[in-house]
Amino acid sequence: MDLSTLPVVDQHAHSLLTAEAAARLPLAAALTEATDPRQVEHTRHSLTYRRSVSLLAGLLSCEDREDTVLRCRRSLDWTELTRRCLTDANLQLILMDDGFPADESLPLEWHRQFVPVRRILRLERLAEDILAASRTFSDFHTRLTAALDNPPPDVCAFKSIAAYRGGLDFQTASAAGTAACFEGIRSDVTAGRRVRLVHQPLIHFAIELALSAALRHGFPLQFHTGLGDTDLDLRLANPLHLRPLLEDRRWADVPIVILHAGWPFCREAAYLAAVYPQVYVDFGLVVPLLSRAGMRSALRRLLELAPATKILFSSDAHSVPELYWLGARLGRETVAAVLEESVHQKELLPSAAEELAVAILRDNAHRLYRL
Repeated sequence: MDLSTLPVVDQHAHSLLTAEAAARLPLAAALTEATDPRQVEHTRHSLTYRRSVSLLAGLLSCEDREDTVLRCRRSLDWTELTRRCLTDANLQLILMDDGFPADESLPLEWHRQFVPVRRILRLERLAEDILAASRTFSDFHTRLTAALDNPPPDVCAFKSIAAYRGGLDFQTASAAGTAACFEGIRSDVTAGRRVRLVHQPLIHFAIELALSAALRHGFPLQFHTGLGDTDLDLRLANPLHLRPLLEDRRWADVPIVILHAGWPFCREAAYLAAVYPQVYVDFGLVVPLLSRAGMRSALRRLLELAPATKILFSSDAHSVPELYWLGARLGRETVAAVLEESVHQKELLPSAAEELAVAILRDNAHRLYRL
């Protein structure tokens, strides 16, 4: 199955760094969730890194050697490197969470010179910005509600990183308890210190406001699940923790997108997408960060149970443009390989496999986000 010319929708990715910031980021650091420089050095010997260097040698038309590839990418102007990666990736559209990287990243408008971009509004970052400007809990409530009710016109979805901020096992607090939590951190704001929102009552409160707004707008709400940076407790990033939210009838019509295939909880993610009509799952980050066998295994596990109409492609690219290119290249390759296996196993006709490939890589996102 040749999907190389199929334009794809990257339904979850991030901003690129400025050229100056990117120059300080080793390529290996962009291909791992590790943040300790000692581990980044080990990453150079991972299957993911070795494979990525070889693929990039082809893109850059240079010798397949690490030092040559790194020298070649450094020799290109940042805009030209980005143009080459995004053009060759053949991306029809990017849905971009521009709340990460938080500093030294380029604005959405800069990315739009290469490909159309729609915005995903990062809930916790929005709440932190509003918290810094709010004097009372009532003020915070009013401002956050207004921001979610009147998002910028390019926004097509909300996203939560609650998995990084205490986990997905949400602890519901009373209105009085949530207000007390606000007052407890107000002194930091008054002193001019930016608050990192890790307080479960306020996070749960913000998510409920986002769910209510998403219902009115017809927006999906994305949740980070599974693997991530080391400030995440992986045990609490299992998407099964979302079940109480999924069972809450108030939000039954809000599409919930489980990001990153929930890896390593891929089967749990597939189960949720198979039994809850509002649940979808993407396989970004596992593509391109896992080995080829790992990427195919993750998609196989999703397709073991989840309908193909519930599965979405993304790259979770960030910081450097090569991640967009690698995600698109390996996303197409992974989808083709897994669906071809199903044809060989007499589960799909070749024509049906091609239809499902287009759905996973593009059309499911068009329907879900009303693109």
